[in-house]
Amino acid sequence: MNVPLLPAYDRTALRPGIVHIGLGNFHRAHMAVYLDDLFALGQDHDWAILGAGVRAGDARMREALRGQDCLSTIIELDPAGKSARRIGAMVDFLPVEAGNASLIAAMAQPAIRIVSLTVTEGGYFINPATGAFDPDAPEIRADAATPDQPDTAFGAILAALRARRAAGLAPFAVMSCDNLPGNGHVTQAAVVGLARLSDPGFADWVQDNVAFPNGMVDRITPATGPRERALAASFGLADDPVPVTCEPFRQWVLEDHFPAGRPALEKVGVTFTPHVHAYEMMKIRILNGGHAIIAYPGGLMDIEYVHEAMAHPLITALLDKVEREEVIPSVPPVPDTDISAYYDLIRSRFSNPEVADTERRLCLDGSNRQPKFIVPSVRDALAAGRSARGLALVSAMWCRYCAGTTDSGTVIAPNDPNWDALQSLSLAARPNPQIWLDQRHIYGDLADHPGFAGDFAHWLTSLWDKGTAATLRAYLST
Repeated sequence: MNVPLLPAYDRTALRPGIVHIGLGNFHRAHMAVYLDDLFALGQDHDWAILGAGVRAGDARMREALRGQDCLSTIIELDPAGKSARRIGAMVDFLPVEAGNASLIAAMAQPAIRIVSLTVTEGGYFINPATGAFDPDAPEIRADAATPDQPDTAFGAILAALRARRAAGLAPFAVMSCDNLPGNGHVTQAAVVGLARLSDPGFADWVQDNVAFPNGMVDRITPATGPRERALAASFGLADDPVPVTCEPFRQWVLEDHFPAGRPALEKVGVTFTPHVHAYEMMKIRILNGGHAIIAYPGGLMDIEYVHEAMAHPLITALLDKVEREEVIPSVPPVPDTDISAYYDLIRSRFSNPEVADTERRLCLDGSNRQPKFIVPSVRDALAAGRSARGLALVSAMWCRYCAGTTDSGTVIAPNDPNWDALQSLSLAARPNPQIWLDQRHIYGDLADHPGFAGDFAHWLTSLWDKGTAATLRAYLST
């Protein structure tokens, strides 16, 4: 294969305008690629990225990327032919250190006009019982006690905003690139909520003066392992320890709320709209919900890869039936979008064999994902008087998966931050399904809904007694 193309611009002319916290695969295959495309047009070279991290594991990524001049290898897995390129949008990676002094100092510089984040859906200190910011999280309490030496991203952002205000500088915009409903609102709640614990007046200032644009992000980006490193080696980059593989498709929809300015990302395919919530609901319900629909039956039937699950007729029939009958009817219209065609696109993306995304990755962290991606569709279907039997089956399969064994008896390695508690609940729910639904922080009052609770109990019993394939056949026959 050909050696990947290097950036088509002079990287020595780049100047940082963005600090990005969380240099995982998704950021490097998404935001960094859009900026790389923009820089290649000769545009906005004062909007390069300064990388940053606030967790111990980020230090390993810093070492890897600085060892290759902060270039990232991006391999697009198109079934028509793989291609690779080296992304040069990041110019440095700040030290990862307790107290985050270097990060705070960088964000306080006048040239930094955006601070962006990918800290995962679980990194925003949301109380699962309330769906709101949790001021009692230990990390938050620690930062509130030592606001000048914070260890969280949000504490560092506040320290930098305080320094900018003291210097008479305008605040930067704070832009979440995580896959969360209303990610701008969620980020604002975390930043303002933390500030309120130590300085209510400053919290009010942040609330009134700092922009938190909402955005929808999308690109399937598997974890990096031996296969991905071998692919990089096939392009002549055997020395890259952190290559990124991804599907060809990408999408980014943003509110245009950047008082200190922004790069001209609309020139490279980013959609700026006040209707981010509509795109976001469509994506979260259809794509992320779809991931859950195919994840757990595949996991229970010992299917390793997502494209293999999509080749299984029972799983694809399940996906089609649940999406078309229970999910899509609750998705409101989206500007310039045919929702049925969007679902067909999602189905095609899931089926891409080159991506080699794993069912295990899709099954990860169900306790955080189910309340965001499945439960809202259940509520909307029931409120509209429609059936949610298929979604009840999806939830029952998640419960059965958390028991820790597949239908064949193969042990499932822990796959959730709350795995031990979930496994105990799952085993207890085998004779008494209501125990699972009594997780009020996930299901709320759905546990009291006789139709949903009855369907869940029926499917969970069937999964234990008859197995996943027979249960799917029973659902599909109705």
